[in-house]
Amino acid sequence: MSDQDQAIEDARKFLEDILSFFGLNAVVSATSDEDVIELSVPSTHLNGFLIGQHGETLRALQALVSTKLKSSEAALNRVNIDVADYKLHRAEKVLEQLEGWVKKVRETKEPMVLRPMNAADRRTVHRGLEDYSDVTSHSEGEARERHIVLELTSDGE
Repeated sequence: MSDQDQAIEDARKFLEDILSFFGLNAVVSATSDEDVIELSVPSTHLNGFLIGQHGETLRALQALVSTKLKSSEAALNRVNIDVADYKLHRAEKVLEQLEGWVKKVRETKEPMVLRPMNAADRRTVHRGLEDYSDVTSHSEGEARERHIVLELTSDGE
């Protein structure tokens, strides 16, 4: 087993052990995408509990698993956990909102400051804009106040 495969297996097992403390015996699927371990927890009666408000518990679980991997000097230690495809659905919702934001920027020709977002949502917006050649984005602010500004590209004006 390669070092990366061992890290993936360690992350999967550790997350399953954490879940078992909450009385959940779930089979976690694990893969890797470049240098990130992708862990997926199937839908259960504990979805809301595991996701938490605005995904905060999910991010805490990721930090916990990542810290465990770092402390054992695993070959991979960046972790992305999804519960019942919450992140997938969240990204789809953000991309739907992006359509409206782009339309408004095009109509007003003014920069649009979006509400503060977590890193995953900001990444979704930045990547989603690859489909629009006339609108660009950049992030501003620090910590919880970090947000995106959308504006027309110079050739779109």
